[in-house]
Amino acid sequence: WLFYVQHQFEETYWDRDGSWTVDRAAFEGSSYFHLPRILQWFSGNIGFHHIHHLALKVPNYRLEECYKSSERLQHAPTLTMRTSLHCASLALWDEDRRKLVPFPA
Repeated sequence: WLFYVQHQFEETYWDRDGSWTVDRAAFEGSSYFHLPRILQWFSGNIGFHHIHHLALKVPNYRLEECYKSSERLQHAPTLTMRTSLHCASLALWDEDRRKLVPFPA
């Protein structure tokens, strides 16, 4: 769940033409999952997933420090435990609306 929702949120970034960039995919295609402190610790800071995509060599115990030191990193799409529940229904990429949507009812 922790890994899934960090890429499967409604306003995520997907692109398949020449405008795709690593930076844009990291900032807009992965999220900051704001977890309660105990879950942040147990998960090895996985909530700072967008930083992981930008800099794979940053160890998990330095991710929060990186986040706090950069204004830009603090503007990633943010999920909480509550808002992440909505992500479970998102399954299809709508090309026209450029966002994830649930299966039609």
